[in-house]
Amino acid sequence: MTRKTFLSGLAWSVSLILPAIVAAGPTPPAPNSRKTVLKLGHALPATHPVHASMLFMARRLADLSAGTIELQVFGGGLLGAEPDLVEQARRGTLAVVKTSAGTLEGLVPDMAVFAMPYLFRDDQHYWNVLLGDVGKEILRTVEAHDLHGLCYYDAGGRSFYTIAKPILKPSDVRGLKLRVMPSQKADEMIMTLGGAPAPIEWGDVYAALQRKTIDGAENNPPSFYTSRQYESARYYSLDEHTRVPDVLAFSKKIWDDLDPQSRAWIEQAASDSVTFERNLWREQTEEALKEIKKAGVTIYHPDKAAFAAAMAPMYTKADGTRLGELARRIIIAD
Repeated sequence: MTRKTFLSGLAWSVSLILPAIVAAGPTPPAPNSRKTVLKLGHALPATHPVHASMLFMARRLADLSAGTIELQVFGGGLLGAEPDLVEQARRGTLAVVKTSAGTLEGLVPDMAVFAMPYLFRDDQHYWNVLLGDVGKEILRTVEAHDLHGLCYYDAGGRSFYTIAKPILKPSDVRGLKLRVMPSQKADEMIMTLGGAPAPIEWGDVYAALQRKTIDGAENNPPSFYTSRQYESARYYSLDEHTRVPDVLAFSKKIWDDLDPQSRAWIEQAASDSVTFERNLWREQTEEALKEIKKAGVTIYHPDKAAFAAAMAPMYTKADGTRLGELARRIIIAD
């Protein structure tokens, strides 16, 4: 399968899932209602399933509002890197931002819990938490920082990929310089394993791998594939150490100026896009793994228990803190 075919697969998946979701929703307004244009910024490429999911949200919102609300999606870092986009949304110069929870943790401390290693038992536990009381509580904490949390998107399990040698056991990380998202907890994880974290912006990772200024990085399969980072990093170890969700957040300044009906449509469109994204993410993760293997990447399945044991000191360090309490609540959640 070529990258063009991969992108076509996104569109095909949209056509399958869209009819089932658009069947329900609020009654649209009269066609002559005033039009509102909202801009959404993110840093992922147009080939990424999360980008496709936000385009789905835009179409769903247009349908619900009978075209009176237009959501324009700008990807690929066109409007800035994630930290810049978050600040734009806080200032009210950007309506919506898609960012990793890891990027938010410096601003919203509760988001750091998602960067704790091996926090979730499985996919069902992950979504039960995100859509349940703890997930909603954490999402609400962005309100204190001039943002309104709309929803979470799946961003999969994050795993190591490297240039010169595979990471098969925790000690293999020792001495390596590995790119992580701008996150204190991600830094702590790499240092716990004896490596050196390199918090490089996502758009700069491809060049850093090419130039070998880093030894590798860590991310989910769709991001590894759509970014083409596999062209330099030929070893992919699926240790799946963390599962950090993406967050879709609205500028609170703009949100507060919207009428209740418009807010309801936006919330509905965001919720519907989560359902769409969950299905698409699962499909495209499988496809991405197939494609990188075809491209010559060697995929490994290391012993996760060994990595979990090596990272356990992060939980000991968090004992007695707000972060530790959130982690405990997540771990015992059904």
